Amino acid sequence: MEKEIVACIENINLKYLESGQVSKVVFPMERQEAHKQKMIHLITRFFIISLSPKGEIRYLVQKRGKSKTEYPEYFTDSSSGHVIWKRNLDLKKIKEDAMRELEEEFGIPSRALIRTIFYKLMDEKDNKEREISYVFFGLVDYNIPIKPNPDELDIEESRFYGRTELENILKTRKSIKSAQKLWKKLLNTDISSLFENEAKPNFSQSNNIALFIGRFQPLHHGHIYVIMNILKSYKIVKIGIGSSQLSNTFNDPFTNIERREFIQATLKKRRISTKRYDIYDIPDIFNAKRWVDHVVSIVGKFDAIFSNSDWIRELFQNKGFRVETKIAIFRKKFNASNVRRLIIKNNKSWIPLVPKEVKELIKEFDGINRVKSLNPADN
Repeated sequence: MEKEIVACIENINLKYLESGQVSKVVFPMERQEAHKQKMIHLITRFFIISLSPKGEIRYLVQKRGKSKTEYPEYFTDSSSGHVIWKRNLDLKKIKEDAMRELEEEFGIPSRALIRTIFYKLMDEKDNKEREISYVFFGLVDYNIPIKPNPDELDIEESRFYGRTELENILKTRKSIKSAQKLWKKLLNTDISSLFENEAKPNFSQSNNIALFIGRFQPLHHGHIYVIMNILKSYKIVKIGIGSSQLSNTFNDPFTNIERREFIQATLKKRRISTKRYDIYDIPDIFNAKRWVDHVVSIVGKFDAIFSNSDWIRELFQNKGFRVETKIAIFRKKFNASNVRRLIIKNNKSWIPLVPKEVKELIKEFDGINRVKSLNPADN
């Protein structure tokens, strides 16, 4: 059997998960070794709900199998499992892991999910280990068939339950605490609003102001391609400098002032009037639930947001904002991490990836030596 390599993280880096910077802070470890060393690792939890045309709600609850080492015969979420380590791990890949577990445990394929929502990050601790769970809520068809996996679940009691039945389970049966809290949350949530976006949207139907957030470490032609395309449809673009408080680190070598100069110099060269854009510093607060409100408090009103980050897109969609279609060109090539890697290797192919104005500013800021000096491999 192939060894399962899970995504682990050091305690000092947990806060970066709250800003979606997963791939920068996780590292791989074989599953059994991670448990042996009590390494903090990532898992997913899926809570599945069905809603009938008449408004009847059912909740898919798993009862863990009798042979399970941890919490045998406890009621829990719908499905859960470890996040498998991958290069460039992000929210999209983590969601795919959650969907894989759902199919393995209940036979529900990802195509059967009508809607999936990332709800929150949850820090779970017990006497044996510590896990960081990515919690997802999912909506499926009311009549969807399920096939509980006898190797994983109690096949008799792992099924859809009505509200009263679930309340009784949470009161009288053994259940995992973290799952119990979230089922209670869902029992007190307007499910129609949660999944069908019946809440009042946070955008207008006009195309006046767009928001675009990036870290610009450094600014490259991919960023400019997005901005120029936004300006074809919108009168003004508000540009947010993400992680603005960070600088002089390998992932964030340039200051917010330097990044602002990258943007201003490049747009000036392209004869974009300063009346058509504004630039805002957006520092991290390392709190996913509050982050969208934090951004809005800084940039003010806008009609839509553009982002190629699945993390940013998910958070704004969940708050009812209009999220426009991704705009990207050759993302593996036009990528700030790639630019920094090429600089470290003394590979001059980084130069055509950034505007000429940015290249000159990087040299002026002694950015080449700075990026090289911050390389963790040399320290």
